Amino acid sequence: MIVIASPGQGAQTPGFLQPWLDLPEVADRLARWSEVTGLDLVRYGTTADAEEIRDTAVAQPLLVSAALAAAAALGATADVVAGHSVGELAAAAIAGVLSPEDALRFARERGRAMAEASAVTETGMTAVLGGDPDEVLAAIDKHGLTPANINGAGQVVAAGTMERLARFADEPPARARLRPLSVAGAFHTEHMAPAVDRLAALAAELPAADPQVRLLSNRDGTVVTSGREYVDRLVAQVSSPVRWDACMATMRELGVTAIIELPPAGTLVGLARRELKGVATLALKTPDDLAAARELIEANAR
Repeated sequence: MIVIASPGQGAQTPGFLQPWLDLPEVADRLARWSEVTGLDLVRYGTTADAEEIRDTAVAQPLLVSAALAAAAALGATADVVAGHSVGELAAAAIAGVLSPEDALRFARERGRAMAEASAVTETGMTAVLGGDPDEVLAAIDKHGLTPANINGAGQVVAAGTMERLARFADEPPARARLRPLSVAGAFHTEHMAPAVDRLAALAAELPAADPQVRLLSNRDGTVVTSGREYVDRLVAQVSSPVRWDACMATMRELGVTAIIELPPAGTLVGLARRELKGVATLALKTPDDLAAARELIEANAR
């Protein structure tokens, strides 16, 4: 049983789309989707610098378009589909809940709305690596922060105001390492509440079909069978913690044997290697990885 997974914000690096433009169909899709998003996706994915693609309003449509273009180039289906944070929009399109264009429209508005919410108060996110899980969560709570991403494999992301994050850094949990993330705000916390109503209005206008494969939700790792419910969860998830640990737990329960991560790949398969021992993983970084990805699907699909 195979999973195709789409990464979230922070995974992007300058130039990560460059090798994919060697495939004419990818270049054509990105050109069309640039019109949908109002962004020059080719430039942002090839020549833009790290600061430009750190912008939430740019990063989110860029990540979704990259995942969808690579999934189309792969040309194969999976048994399970999941996405981390904004990666859920790519997952929704791959599973057939939203059209690629509607997923990108949602990503465009999500990025803009979250960027505007981030500008209200100076907030950020810090990855907490290692430490006792209960002690980590207690320390996050002590400093008035939110565990915005509970990723499993010994990784939690604390989010909140920069002032509280600074105090947290001065008093970190025992045996834990802290790594500030290059994001514009405290995503998946109450600081994103202004974006929820705006996205709810958009979501109500989007046609949603029921998923054609098992589709996991970041809220609790549940397999969601209703397309409308999944879209509603996409809206609420903007201000709610991402439970990737729960998604991986569901993968284990389902008997998943392999995971392919779409570009910009690396983060999610890294978590899987530590959390899902014995599950084969493949980071689809460039078109050179397509043949190996198809072989992995053929060997593991049910």
